[in-house]
Amino acid sequence: MSVRILHVFNRYLMPGGEENVVQQIDARLRLRHPVACCNFESSDWVGPGAPSKLQQGLKLFYNTASRARFEAVQRESQAQVALFHNLYPVASPSLYKSAKDSGLPVVQFLHNYRPFSVSGTLYADGKMMPEALEGDFSREVMSGAWQGSVVKSALFALLLKLLQRSGWLGSISHWVAISEFMRQKLMQHAGIPAGKIVTLRHCWDALETLPQREDAGEYLFLGRLVEVKGITMLLQAWHELRLQLGERCPRLVIAGDGEQREEVEQACAVNPAIRYAGQLGGVAKAEALRTCRALLAPSTWWEPLGLVVYEAYDFGKPVIAARAGGLGETVQDGETGFHHEPGDVAALVQQVLSMEAMTAEQRLAMGDAGRAWLLTNASPQQWNMQMDQLLAEAASVGAAVPS
Repeated sequence: MSVRILHVFNRYLMPGGEENVVQQIDARLRLRHPVACCNFESSDWVGPGAPSKLQQGLKLFYNTASRARFEAVQRESQAQVALFHNLYPVASPSLYKSAKDSGLPVVQFLHNYRPFSVSGTLYADGKMMPEALEGDFSREVMSGAWQGSVVKSALFALLLKLLQRSGWLGSISHWVAISEFMRQKLMQHAGIPAGKIVTLRHCWDALETLPQREDAGEYLFLGRLVEVKGITMLLQAWHELRLQLGERCPRLVIAGDGEQREEVEQACAVNPAIRYAGQLGGVAKAEALRTCRALLAPSTWWEPLGLVVYEAYDFGKPVIAARAGGLGETVQDGETGFHHEPGDVAALVQQVLSMEAMTAEQRLAMGDAGRAWLLTNASPQQWNMQMDQLLAEAASVGAAVPS
């Protein structure tokens, strides 16, 4: 059944994994449904012509102009369902209010933990702050979890409190968690009813054939260079490995960019076993995956899913990952890679040593198991079927609302 969809996304100042996923979802849906887009730009609030700080504070909660634009696209497209991703800061929760007033059902994708966390990560100052799921934002506020500012974090916490009490979230017919871990946490602590939240992991267009693999003896990190990705503990682990193994220490290749880039570059200067590769994409990224020994994903927050694991599996490579959030579902400990507790440097060191002690055949077998998992559990056809069913259910909710 074809469903008319209004697709809404507030782009971030710095594009990242979420934006890539939103674009892929949009392209996938267009193959089977009429889709109208209503995108907003965070960059509109930066530089000359941006609203004042006071105006931004007011619009953050209720942006009349954003609501008007949303409603114009809704009327033109005659949408049956709105598909929401990030709404902050420009789109604002006014879109929930608009959808509720018009009876337009909303399917809300959760790529992080908003609207139940000031930071969106439940993480600040090197610590998880899961109490935010139950409405206690005090630690997130005091740590300046949003944009490094206590004042801005307090404002955002107030926004979330008002939103949760407004009833506007009643416009959401279905919440979509991208891992079962995420779904369970939101049911248990945020109070989302089991019947209103589903698990729908991202799918993956796998390579038609497994590339010819090589093993250059390098361990690869791909991602943002930020605290929640475990950068600091990764550098600490390689310092320890260098002390233990000396010249025999395997090389760590770090690819990406972010606020911890300088820390990474400093580590490279004192540890010859670490190499910073900058941002990798296209052929260079594929070559790094094809030739690495294993991929590392030592996240310290509750990673919603971790698509970097899919990338490694596509190239038949094992993964050493923290047992953090969705990573605990995609990495099969002892089969497709290894798990360690988030932040446990000693365990990460031991797992690298274990990977080093394995034969080439054993590592290839782990990589093969990972690719088999990917083909079985991240099928685009399976995702399409689940998503179409979800949209049909949401559209039927809208059809049942009196006009």
